[in-house]
This record gives sequence, C-alpha cells and structure tokens, in this order.
Amino acid sequence: MNKINLSAILLILLIFCGSIKTVSAQSNLQSMSSVNVDDLSDQQVIQLMQQGQNAGLSDAEIIQQAQAKGMSADQVQKLQTRIKYLRSKSGTSTSSAADTNTVGRRLNYTPASTDTSNIVNNLFDSLNPKVFGADIFKNKNSSFEPNLKLATPLNYIVGPNDELDINVYGNSLINWKLTVSPDGNINIPGIGVLNVSGKTIEQATAQIKSKLAANNYAIGHGTNVNVTLGNIRSIQVIIIGQVVKPGTYTLPSLATVFNALYVAGGPNYNGSLRQIEVIRNNRIIKHLDVYDFLVKGDQKDNITLQDQDIVRVPTYRTRVELAGQVKIPALFEVLPGETLQNILTYAGGFTDSAYTARIKVSQINDQQRKITDVLEADYNDYIPLRGDKFTVGSIINRYENRVTITGAVFKPGEYELQKGLTLYQLIANAAGLKEDAFTERGTITRLNPDNTTAIISFNLKDVENKVVDVPLQREDVVSISSIFDLRDKYTVTINGEVRKPGKFAFGDNMKVEDLILKAGGFAEGASTKRIEVARRVSDSNPESKSSTVAQVFSVDVDNQITPGTANFVLQPFDIVSVYSLPGYEKQKVVKVEGEVLYPGSYTIKNKNEKISDLVKRAGGLTVFADVEGGSLKRNNIAILGLDKSKTDSTALALEQTTKSNRLKQAYKDSTSNDDQQQRNDFVGIDLKNILKKPGTKIDLLLEDGDELRIPKEQQIVRVNGQVLYPSAVVYDNSKSFNDFVSNAGGYAPRALKSGAYVVYPNGTVKGTRKFLFFNIHPGVKPGSQIYVPLKPAPVGNSLQTILGLTTGLASIGAIILGILSLNR
Repeated sequence: MNKINLSAILLILLIFCGSIKTVSAQSNLQSMSSVNVDDLSDQQVIQLMQQGQNAGLSDAEIIQQAQAKGMSADQVQKLQTRIKYLRSKSGTSTSSAADTNTVGRRLNYTPASTDTSNIVNNLFDSLNPKVFGADIFKNKNSSFEPNLKLATPLNYIVGPNDELDINVYGNSLINWKLTVSPDGNINIPGIGVLNVSGKTIEQATAQIKSKLAANNYAIGHGTNVNVTLGNIRSIQVIIIGQVVKPGTYTLPSLATVFNALYVAGGPNYNGSLRQIEVIRNNRIIKHLDVYDFLVKGDQKDNITLQDQDIVRVPTYRTRVELAGQVKIPALFEVLPGETLQNILTYAGGFTDSAYTARIKVSQINDQQRKITDVLEADYNDYIPLRGDKFTVGSIINRYENRVTITGAVFKPGEYELQKGLTLYQLIANAAGLKEDAFTERGTITRLNPDNTTAIISFNLKDVENKVVDVPLQREDVVSISSIFDLRDKYTVTINGEVRKPGKFAFGDNMKVEDLILKAGGFAEGASTKRIEVARRVSDSNPESKSSTVAQVFSVDVDNQITPGTANFVLQPFDIVSVYSLPGYEKQKVVKVEGEVLYPGSYTIKNKNEKISDLVKRAGGLTVFADVEGGSLKRNNIAILGLDKSKTDSTALALEQTTKSNRLKQAYKDSTSNDDQQQRNDFVGIDLKNILKKPGTKIDLLLEDGDELRIPKEQQIVRVNGQVLYPSAVVYDNSKSFNDFVSNAGGYAPRALKSGAYVVYPNGTVKGTRKFLFFNIHPGVKPGSQIYVPLKPAPVGNSLQTILGLTTGLASIGAIILGILSLNR
C-alpha cells in the first residue's frame, strides 16, 4: 500500500512539473499577428535568416513557421519579398539552406554550435519588440551573486548553522568560533548557552557582551568584544508565478531578491517587472520595481531574503509599446498614475532625428483599433492604456531655407536662403566665379508647388553686370558650367622613336618641340628630319571616295630641340610620329650552346649571317657532338620576320598566346621534365646537311635571340604517355618503335596506337602513318622521345559504333573480292 501511494505521489509530481514547464513554455511564446514587416529593419530580417539557416531551415520553411505563429497573409508576403531582396543583395541563393557557411560569410555571420530546437522555438524573437528590462536576468555578466566577503551587515538576522566569530581582546584575549545550533543557541565555553536565533548581529553582540560582563569579564574596562559572521548558512526560497523556472532554491543567507530572480531565469514574457512581491510569514512585506534599478540604479527594495521567503512574480497589468525614433524602443510596463512622459523617460528619450511635436498612438477601441495623435503639451497628462502602441516619427528630410550652387565657383555647396537673397549675392557668397566659368548660360533648377521641377536660364554676363538678377527660392539649385565640361578633353599624341610615347594634355601655343620634350626627348636612332604630324579633318567630303580623312604635315626638328627650329604649332588631337634613321640598326645577339669549342653569345655581324657561319665562329663542333640532334630555338616574333623593338607587342603577344596554348599541353607531356619548352619555339633544322652544304636554302639566316643547341651523342630514348611504365630506354639500332614501347611495359589499355609520334632531338616531329589496318610507326633515333597519346572517350552508343565498324569491314571485303574477281 505504501509503495502504491508513493508511486501515485511521484506520478502526480511529474505531471505537475510537466504542466508547470508547459505553462511556462506557452507563456514565453509570442504571437506574430501583431508584427508589421514594414517596421522591421534589414538587420532584423537578416538575423531571422541567419537563425533559420543555423537551424537548417530553408527560406520557405521560415515563411511556414511565420504562418504557423499567426502572421497574417499580407505580412507573410511582405516578409517573403524582403528575404528575396536581401538574398539577391548579398548574392546568396533563396532556396539553399544547406550551404550555411557560404550564406553566413556573405551575411557577415558565423554559425554557432547551438541547440537547433531552441533556435526554432525562438526564431522570431528578433521580430517582436523586446520587453524592457527582461534581459537583465538572462545576462551571464550580471548574475547578482551575493558578495560573501563584505563586512557583516548589522541588520543580518542570525539563524541555525551560522558561524559566529567572537573575538575578545584587551585585558583578555580569547577567540571563539561558535556554530548556531538548530535550536538557535550557541554555547560559550565557560559561560553557558545563549539563544541568538532571530536576532540581528547587533542584538546578538549586545547579548554576548552582557553575558561576558556577568561572568567577570571587564567589558568596557580594558576588554572589548567583536562579533562577526564566519561561514554563513543556506536558506531556501520559493519562487512562484510568471518566472522562467519556478521552484524552490537553496541560496546563501545574504541573497537578495535579485539573486533569487536570476537563478530562476527572471520573469517570463507575461511576468511583471514592476510589482514583484516578497512574502514572509504569509504577508507581503515588500513590492520590488525593477525599473527603479534600471532607470535610477535604486535598490532600496532589493531586500535580503530569509529562510522560507516566497518571491512571487504576478502577470503584468498594463503594457504598451514605444517604437520609432526613441533611444530604447521596447515594450514597457505601466503602473497606475504613470503618463506617456514616464514611458519616454524609461526609453531614454528621443533620438536626434525624432519628430517630437506629436506622437502617433494606436489604441484598442472595442473590437478594432484607432489612431490618435498626442501633442507634446499633453505628454505629462496622457495616461497609457492597455495595448497602446506609440510611434515616434522622424523629422522630414528637407530644408526650409536651403539653396545650392554647383559648378565653376570657388566654394560650391549649400547656403542659407537669407531674406531677399538673389543670384548675384549667392555667387558672391560662393567666392565668385572661376576663370573657366562658361558665362553665356547658367541654369536654376526650381521646385514647383506640386514638386515638379522647372529650369530657369540666365546669362552670367548680365548677372555680373547687374543687368539681370534673379530672386532665389527654397531648394533652388544653381548650376554654372565650366568650359572644360562642355568639350572633349584636349590631348595630343606622340608615337615612335621617343623615350616616353603616349598621350599628353594639350596647351595653347604648344609646338612639336614642346611635345617631344614632354615625351622625354628623342630615343637613340631617331630621325629628326622626318617627323609627321597628322591632324583631324572636319570638312571631308562624304560623297567622294578619295576624300581626305587626315591632314599630314612633315616637320624637321633640330637634334638639340632648339626653340624655334620647327616652330610648328600643334592643335588638339594632333598625332606626332617620330621615325628611326634608315640605316640605324641595334645589335642582334644569338647564342650557341652545347658541343662547340667556344659556346656563348655572339653578335650578328652581317645581315646575311647564317647557321654555318655561327658554328664556324664558335670554333666548330667537338668530337662528342650529335650533329643530327642540333636544334634551333626561335621565338614567334622572329619566325614571323619582325623586329621586336618595332612591333606592337601587345597585339602580337595575344596572337602568340592563343596559338601556343593549343599546343602547350601536348608538348608539355611529350618533353622531358628537364627541358620543357613550348613546341612552337623550335625550328626543325638538319645541321648535318647545313654543315656539309653551307650557304644553301636549308642554312637559315640568323635572327635576334636565336639559340643554337648542339647536344652530346645521345644513348637513350624516352618513352612517355599511355604506356605501362614511362621510362628512358637504352638506344639500340636493331630495335623498332614497338620494341622501345615494349621496354616501357607496352601499351596501356587506353593507348591510341595510331596517334603515337616521335620528337627528334633537333625539334622535328614525325607521326604514325596508316595503311589499311596497319600502323606504320616512324623511325627512332638516339635522344628521341616517343609519345603515345590517350584514346578519346567513345562518343554515342557503343553498339552503333560496333555495327558501323562491322559494316565498314564488310564493305572493304566486298571491294577486295570484286578486285580479285576482275583479275581472274
């Protein structure tokens, strides 16, 4: 029977605790029905998106949660539009909830590791107005823990388990540490039992002194007594009502009401912050108003609790919302007798941009709402009512006495519209016109009564001479153009043999010599006797095929650029071209490397100098030279027959890059790791025949930057690409192409045998030929590189490919049979 009763009691307690949690959770839920999306800032909506992403919710699921919490259909649509806009603004996807890290980075947010169920429950907290003062008991930095190291308060009530330190000093020296018994007594050695429970420290000290004096201690006559608290006791406090975690809590005996509220999580959404009750011995001994502490720092009602005290948090009676241009927008609890001015004080007052003359208030009127304006003179008289929502607007973003002047004045900007201000006076206030002001015409942009604009033109010369003057009005914008704003920027160009060719600013009376000086003077080899100036033509005949499109003048300039030698005056947009001397040549350097007696760099002596001449100047070949492996490296510019110093390198480099990129990968794979160069840098030469028959067509003319390479006799062949073991194989004259491949492990499964090729030491390449079904591979020489490419992936249906091949074979067989029958 006892077991059954105990089980029943436990079950009831569990149900009771669960109901308390349910009620508490429900009381914390806030409805979304009153949320106006238009009043939300971008930061609030971004915070909502971030919390949803942290909980793994997509944007569509966030909208569903808002609908489930009571948000109206039109507000849901507005919220969806705002989220899409912010997504597009930050460049994130509207439907991606999984890519939290990407979205978080773009929204300047780092997801934290939190309980996602708690995030979902509190998802829309940032959209609802905050309850003023509710966060004070949720802030970890303000725990309100009692300071146990303070001096013992004289009004502290002594109780069981307290430790009293009794220090007797003077003629007698004694120190007792006495613990108060459950009966409230202390036992003073040699003196007896003394009851101190329920007494203040001050009262207990007086009793102890009296007891000691009665036992022959000279108290007050050379002997003194000091009583302090040692270890303090614990008390139990019951916290009920509208708090986050109601229950019974064990606290230090120095704990105050704030300490108790903090451990219980503080008042919940429906809890009052202004009428908190402290109940002792079944009667209310104190009402605590948290606003006194928040606004004035007053803790007069934050009393020290005693054992079995009850802290009760009732529901709020009247709560109003203050939004808009106030320093602390929030929900405020209102006590009887308080006015709108009190609420403004709690909110910290108006912001700097607030419109303070009137406040709009949305009131509950029977079954609907109505809007009323409260004038500034009535703030001290208006009594806030249940459900009032006060909105403080902003001042209008316009000026009552502003005019603006822009353009060619010394001090453009905004000016005060003084009484009787005219255009002439405004220009004087702006420090006058600049020298480049266009004086033929200026404009005033003026607001019409219906907020459309009108343009008023004036002649600046007439205004300066006071022939005409225009009275100005509010928000007039005066625009005075510069002559430079009304034309293209004047420049001249110089190209060719100068040290710094390019475009330069034009100046009146600028001559050719002046422009050459701006360009750093003549370059080495420039011809001063043949300089051309090309000038724009404005009167060309559009109906003539041979009409002139530019005037060209030939100018001679002294080599020292002496003033007045040419005296040719330039005009805007002229193009000056300086050419080089006809016989001027820069030195051209070539290089020979490898197996010659004197390798190094050589300067070309004659325009018709050839490869054989270079080998002769280098002392000829050594005995170890592989003459068949000789190669010539030449850049693309030289291959095209152009001089690098006289070529538009930008356009040519673009063409060179486009061509070389197509061959780069294939060539990179076909060359060794020791000597990777772009394929189109090499010219295949036959050095052996060149040296046998110097001066013939195969003996190429040398170009600037050429590099002749003559290697040692090679003894290996490199095999790369789609072989089982790419490697270097020792050359043997008796080995065929396939033998070298076999020495590298043989062909890989996806090798394209018909595409295999050989790169010879002199840079020439020879590929595999096809005859019927047979691959005829090129010959291999010492130092060659064999490359077997990858077979391309099959395109289309493999069965169709097989049928096509079979059909082709059948056709070839029929042709062969037909030929044989004809021969019979």
